[in-house]
Amino acid sequence: MKKIVKGLQKICRILELVVAVFVLIGIITAIISLLKDDIQIFEELLNDMTTFRHYLEKIFVLVIGIEFLEMLCHPNPDNVIQVLIFLVARHMIVGETSPFEDFVSVLSIAVLFVLRKYMHSGDKKPEQK
Repeated sequence: MKKIVKGLQKICRILELVVAVFVLIGIITAIISLLKDDIQIFEELLNDMTTFRHYLEKIFVLVIGIEFLEMLCHPNPDNVIQVLIFLVARHMIVGETSPFEDFVSVLSIAVLFVLRKYMHSGDKKPEQK
């Protein structure tokens, strides 16, 4: 039974790496696409600020994708919290939100930072004399 569980864990890890490769390919493709459109976007920024919002949204998606890739390659609670912080920040910055939604987003980010600090405080070893 233990051999079956170890075999399944190995298969799951391989599948995670395959998905990570696909995410990496998507990120690289998105970066190339973003760089290709940069000149056109900067010319349009002079006329329309909604173009900047779309550009910023694309960049946030890339950042979240990179953090997600890191989470796939090195799964740990800190990476999960980092992805959640970026997701909430993206929602607050790019989306059209009400003041109450902004307040809830700020509180969410604060809770995530406190949670991350609490998780790291348990990692410290007591000093030996």
